[in-house]
Amino acid sequence: MMKIKQNDEVIVIAGKDKGSIGTVTKVLGPKVIVEGFNLAKKHVRANPQEGIQGGIEEKEMPLSISNVAIYNPTTKKADRIGVRVNDKGVKERFFKSSGEAVI
Repeated sequence: MMKIKQNDEVIVIAGKDKGSIGTVTKVLGPKVIVEGFNLAKKHVRANPQEGIQGGIEEKEMPLSISNVAIYNPTTKKADRIGVRVNDKGVKERFFKSSGEAVI
């Protein structure tokens, strides 16, 4: 079971966007794309057949998964995650600091 999944709220703990809170839009193995962070300007070639206009666009680039941590809304801080089996026999993720399940 992965510790950080799509639509998780994370806090960036290293890099130029350090301290920012955002939502994971995509998980790419050891990297994640966080909505609105790690933006880079990319040059795009025009393609009239597909209706793509050329120019410079800002694109979200992947961050290493080690540079983000799950955000705990109750403590308003970064937290670590563990995996356990609940009473019903289903795996669930939980915050290590408080022991409550991740929603």
